[in-house]
Amino acid sequence: MSDFIEQIADTASSLDVWGILGLIFGLLAVWFLIKENIWTWPSGIAYVLVSLVVFWKARLFGDLLLHILYLILNGYGWYYWRYGKNEDDDEELAVSTSSPKEMLLILIPTLVGVYVFGYLLEHLPDYISGLPPAALPYWDSVTSILSVTGIWLTAKKKIESWYYWLVVDILATGIYFYKALYFYAVLYMVYIVLAVLGYLSWKKSLETQQQAA
Repeated sequence: MSDFIEQIADTASSLDVWGILGLIFGLLAVWFLIKENIWTWPSGIAYVLVSLVVFWKARLFGDLLLHILYLILNGYGWYYWRYGKNEDDDEELAVSTSSPKEMLLILIPTLVGVYVFGYLLEHLPDYISGLPPAALPYWDSVTSILSVTGIWLTAKKKIESWYYWLVVDILATGIYFYKALYFYAVLYMVYIVLAVLGYLSWKKSLETQQQAA
């Protein structure tokens, strides 16, 4: 336990400016999302921009490319939350649910994406000389691709997005514990709590809308 606490303290104290900014903007983005506040998207964009700098400096080009996609999806979410409603409707974009058919049409490409990206991560060293083998390539792929789907559903303000975020946070927590990255494991435990709070908050909002209708 002392080693556990010591590593968390060491990691926290070793965070540079970019790491601290990433932590702040990441937590802000989730908090604003729980509150259905459109500022979740500017915060998310700031988080992704900071992450791009971090990944560029670390030469993690796979994560860099993935976060460019996150950046595009965050921009789309910001646009959709602002304009994705009836022109004569001044109300904010409402929380909604997806039909079983819609969820299946989302789940199938998600699973295909997990396999394809996992295969790419696993075999990338075969094509790039000197690149070390990826650690847990398919688990890494699951969290990455589920995050893409989560952002897409969040952009549409679908309550099912929280299912994806919860799965991502639980898996990431396990992965970081397995890799002995305890600071990030604890951080994602916080995200698990926030995901549950987010789901409950959006569910209450959805029920209020249904009662009003």
